[in-house]
Amino acid sequence: MIIKVKFRNFLQALNSKTLKNQKGMTLVEIMIVLVILGIIAGASITMIQSNLKKAKVKQAGISIREISKALDLYYTDCGNYPTTEEGLQALVEATSSCSEWGPDPYVRKIPKDPWNHDFIYEAEGGSFVLISLGSDGREGGTNDAKDISSEDL
Repeated sequence: MIIKVKFRNFLQALNSKTLKNQKGMTLVEIMIVLVILGIIAGASITMIQSNLKKAKVKQAGISIREISKALDLYYTDCGNYPTTEEGLQALVEATSSCSEWGPDPYVRKIPKDPWNHDFIYEAEGGSFVLISLGSDGREGGTNDAKDISSEDL
């Protein structure tokens, strides 16, 4: 019984002191929370940007493979790949060099790489090479600016 009374008195004293001393958050506490939120947001944005760059590189590889499949279908129908001069446009419109061009276009429109650059198409000696110049649109480069070629896939 004495313990119950003492415990009840302790809780009442604690509640009255706690309620009297609570006046909200201080400016320092608010600033600390804002700094922590800023750090978390900065780290998240960096990770998202990194993943977006990786996804664009993968998408370029996928696009090259899809165009390569269309070129292989063209080869099956025509017996050769389009010349460098005919380019990828030969997949959309029939050319005079192919008498057995399919009934439908091999692709509806020629895609661009994920950085909105044209793919480079070169045909030579019965084979072809498709290249995306990466994010910078120039030859060479590293990371997401590195060239992606059908020869490397």
